[in-house]
Amino acid sequence: MEPSRHLPVTLSVNGSQYPILIEPRRTLLDALRHDLGLTGAKKVCDMGDCGACTVIVDGKAMYACLLLAVDCDDREITTIEGLATGNELDPVQEAFIRADAFQCGFCTSGQIMSLRALLDANPEPDDDQILRAVTGNLCRCGAYPNILKAGRLAADLQAQAASNGQ
Repeated sequence: MEPSRHLPVTLSVNGSQYPILIEPRRTLLDALRHDLGLTGAKKVCDMGDCGACTVIVDGKAMYACLLLAVDCDDREITTIEGLATGNELDPVQEAFIRADAFQCGFCTSGQIMSLRALLDANPEPDDDQILRAVTGNLCRCGAYPNILKAGRLAADLQAQAASNGQ
């Protein structure tokens, strides 16, 4: 059996550069969780079915369990850990709290990242676009009505912050 080779990769995560040596078959999810200690993206199905591992890569919501870390070399990656600014929550995080949009919390980071990617691409989404953004995220607790409310509230909070010059 041939020894595994490790390739040099630089992961750009939440605005910081992380040069690491990585096996070519290691997923972005495993690299984030095990190599960088960023455990906000959850490892649940590991097959792209649930969305709990959703991160933003180059502005798009993607399942980290389906991406190879070597394919993310020098791409911009944002995880749930990179959303808040100091003690100030991202509008999507704030909306999830206000709308009581989670129960067990296991899907929450993926839901938030999907909505963050939507609001980055379209700051004024309609309800159908909000629904579509979270369609790939499975909530086993059934908090969908409040998740959709949180998406609408997040858009409103973001617009409010923009009009206040924040």
